[in-house]
Amino acid sequence: MTETMIAVIGGSGIYDIDGLENAEWIDVETPWGAPSDQILTGTLDGVKMAFLPRHGRGHVHTPSTVPYQANIAALKQIGVTDVISVSATGSFREEMAPGDFVIVDQFIDRTFAREKSFFGPGLVAHVSVAHPTCGHLSEACETAAKAAGINVHRGGTYLAMEGPQFSTLAESKMYRESWGCDVIGMTNMPEAKLAREAELCYASVAMITDYDSWHPDHGEVDVSEIIRVLMGNADKGRNLVRRLPALLGNEHKDCPHGCDHALEFAILTAPEKRDPAMVEKLSVVAGRVLT
Repeated sequence: MTETMIAVIGGSGIYDIDGLENAEWIDVETPWGAPSDQILTGTLDGVKMAFLPRHGRGHVHTPSTVPYQANIAALKQIGVTDVISVSATGSFREEMAPGDFVIVDQFIDRTFAREKSFFGPGLVAHVSVAHPTCGHLSEACETAAKAAGINVHRGGTYLAMEGPQFSTLAESKMYRESWGCDVIGMTNMPEAKLAREAELCYASVAMITDYDSWHPDHGEVDVSEIIRVLMGNADKGRNLVRRLPALLGNEHKDCPHGCDHALEFAILTAPEKRDPAMVEKLSVVAGRVLT
């Protein structure tokens, strides 16, 4: 039996897990360096939990400087099975209003200044991200959100931009009208891709703070207004997280969507041609298929 361990990667406004028992901040070092911060571990309703502040406590990392590879590798190293990304986003849809949550199921990746894979020369792999989030884990997040009284939307396309600046009006209109995106943020890519490479179930909970710049009645994005909405969203996010252990349970069963076997046929480099140093490095996230 594989024991469930739920990790929450908290974005802006989410910096801890309420009610965590035996809470301890631990240091984790990975072949890709240190993660954004120490990882808070403990149990919640008898289920192992981990919390990683994506930007570091005090918000010290920009969206581009978050050590995404180290973050996902560190969670894999400590035994995490399920990753819940909680992040602030703008909305491109009138009905997806500030204060609402969206359970994201698709991404358009417009980032360009980040390492997007654990693999590389000497050990090449291609995983499918056709369906980049875990349906089973997303369903649990939706159920938890509804139980917490949150106005939640199931399904949506997340435009991942590089940042740190917000969109121009022209970009905002293009993403909304031509590309059909629903929310916009700066941090879920390459996070979701790396989680798939590490064979972790990954769900994205987008907490809407604003209407980006497309909305004629709201004008440009205002950081002070975002922070105000963030505080309310943070409370909702913690209420959602508190309900997840009861929904997921102690036993992590095989993922019905195959997240935990994503590397089964992904590695292309012939065994005799694999760089031993890369094999050793990647054993942290891909040891199941390399040994």
